[in-house]
Amino acid sequence: MKFFVKLFMALHVSMYRLSGGRMGGNMNGFKVLILSTVGRKSGQVHSNPVGYFEREGGYLVVASNGGQANHPAWYFNLKANPVFKIQVMDQVMTVKAEIITGERRAALWKSVVEAAPAFAKYEQSTTREIPLVLLRKSA
Repeated sequence: MKFFVKLFMALHVSMYRLSGGRMGGNMNGFKVLILSTVGRKSGQVHSNPVGYFEREGGYLVVASNGGQANHPAWYFNLKANPVFKIQVMDQVMTVKAEIITGERRAALWKSVVEAAPAFAKYEQSTTREIPLVLLRKSA
């Protein structure tokens, strides 16, 4: 099963890049960007399609991992190396990741759940706090 997930992700990333986001830029009602983090162990670039919300002048991504018990690998990579590239439609940019905590996280989480109720189900299916990460253009 893991093989098929990796294959799907690779195909999604390729379609997105080749079409400038016209193919793969929306999935299940979500806007999608390509997040290209540097592996904290391997040092290699890993690209993943991730749904996002436009918030606070940046791109808010949710490290839900589908409600799994563990954070997604890309979350650990961006914690270790918070400056990396993303592609939003046909624009490639360097961003800096900020992990949102406290009251600010609570307010943003509420807006996420209102816009996409599936995230509330993910939250209920795990004991971990699902991280919110704001990506902003870096100089």
